[in-house]
Amino acid sequence: MSHDVLVGLDVGTTGVKAVAVAHDGRVLASASEEYELSTPQSGWAEQEPEDWWRAAQACLQRLPEGPVGLSGQMHGLVVLDAQDRVLRPAILWNDQRTKAECAEIEARVGLERLIELTGNRALTGFTAPKLLWLRRHEPETYARIRHVLLPKDYVRLRLTGEHAIDVADASGTLLFDVAGRRWSEEVCAALDVPLAWLPPVHESTEIAGAGDQAAAALGVGIVSPGPVSVVLGTSGVVFAALPAYAPDVEARVHVFCHAVPGTWHAMGVMLSAAGSLAWLRRVLGAAYGVLDEEAARWAPGAEGLLFAPYLAGERTPHADPDARGAFTGLSLRHDRGALARATLEGVAYGLRDSLELLRALGVRPEVGRASGGGAASDLWLRIVASVLGLPLERTETEEGSAFGAALLAGVRAGVFRDAADAVARCVHVRDRIEPDPEWSAAYEHGYDRFRLLYPTLRSLEEAT
Repeated sequence: MSHDVLVGLDVGTTGVKAVAVAHDGRVLASASEEYELSTPQSGWAEQEPEDWWRAAQACLQRLPEGPVGLSGQMHGLVVLDAQDRVLRPAILWNDQRTKAECAEIEARVGLERLIELTGNRALTGFTAPKLLWLRRHEPETYARIRHVLLPKDYVRLRLTGEHAIDVADASGTLLFDVAGRRWSEEVCAALDVPLAWLPPVHESTEIAGAGDQAAAALGVGIVSPGPVSVVLGTSGVVFAALPAYAPDVEARVHVFCHAVPGTWHAMGVMLSAAGSLAWLRRVLGAAYGVLDEEAARWAPGAEGLLFAPYLAGERTPHADPDARGAFTGLSLRHDRGALARATLEGVAYGLRDSLELLRALGVRPEVGRASGGGAASDLWLRIVASVLGLPLERTETEEGSAFGAALLAGVRAGVFRDAADAVARCVHVRDRIEPDPEWSAAYEHGYDRFRLLYPTLRSLEEAT
C-alpha cells in the first residue's frame, strides 16, 4: 500500500466522511455518505451498523488508497454474538433511555469512586448504562452477547477482522480506568459486565483510531496544554489537553484519555450548539446567511433577549437530560434577527460554562481553535471570542475528525514521528478573530444573567 496519501474515515451520526490527505496536510480528495437515524420511541436513537459499513466502503472506493485512520461518534453500543453478527441496532450517544440505569451504576459503584476511576459520572449517553438497559429490557439479546464495540471499531472489524479500541474512545464507555488507561476490573465487576466482551485497548497512535472529539482536537493542533479546541458542531465542545489525569470532583466536564499517548484531556459538552441554530432556521424557514445578516443588526445582548440552549437536555455543566430550552425577555421590538442573535449568544454562554470549569482544573488557554459548521460564521466566532475572552483561530482544513484520523494513520505508518510532528507539518492557521472589547463588557453582564436561567427554568419544570 502506498504511503503517499493518508486516509481518514469518520463514522458520524449523520453519515461517514472520508478524506485523503498529503503529508503536508493538504486535503487531496474527500467523500461522504449519509444514512438514517432511527427513533423508535421518544428519546431513543439507533442506527444499523451495516449502514456504517456500506457508507465507509462507498467513501473508500472514491478515494486514493493509503493507510486508514478511524474516528467516529463516541459511546454508541454495538453488541455482537460469538460469530461477530450484530444482535440489534446500535444504541447511540444521544439516546436518553437509560436514566434509571445511570442511577443504578452510581449506586453500585459509588459516585465518588466512579468519578475517581472513570473521570465521569454516569450519563445517559455513555455505553455502560446501555448494556444494563439491554440486560433489563432485552434479556434474550443480552444473553447472546460475546463482543462489545463502539461504532468506528465495528467498521475497523469489517475492514481488518480485528477487535480493537483506542484509549480515547474507550474512555467514554464508563467501563474504563481512565487514569490507568485500561479496562476497569472494579467497575466491570460491580456492574457484572464480563471483561471478555471488551476489545483489547491500544494508544490511538498504535491503531490509528480515536473518538471523534479527540481526533478533531488533534486535527486542529491540540496535542499538549496550551490552545483549546472550540467546536461549533451540532453539539458544542470546549476541549483542553491536560498535563496529568485530573477529574473534576463533580464530573461536570468529561476527563478522558487523549489521542496523544500518555496524555489526558478534559472537555465540556453542550448538546445543542449549531443544533440550536439549525432548529431556529427550520422553525423560521430562513437561510443561515440571512439569519446571520439579520442577527448582525442587533447590538450585543439583543435588548435583554436571552436564549437557554437546552433543546435536547444538557450535559455540561448540568447533566440533566430533562433540561429544556427557552427564550426570555421577548418584546414587541424583537424580530427573527433578534431571535438569531440571542441563539448565537446563548450557545456562546453555554460554551463559557465549559471553559470556566476547565479553568478550575488549571487550564490557562491563550487562544482557541474553532471548528465545526458554526465556525463558518464570522459573526458567531466574534460573539464566541468576546464571550470567552479568547481569540479564535481557524485552520486551513475544515475536515474535522476525519482529518485528525488521517494524521493518526500517518503516525502509525511511520510518516510522522509522533502526533506533535504530524500537527507541526499538517495543521496551519488560516485566520484569527479577536474578542471585541465593547462586546466583551456587554457579555459579562449577559453571562451573569444567563447563569440564572437554568435554575429558574428547572424550578418551573419541577412545579409542573
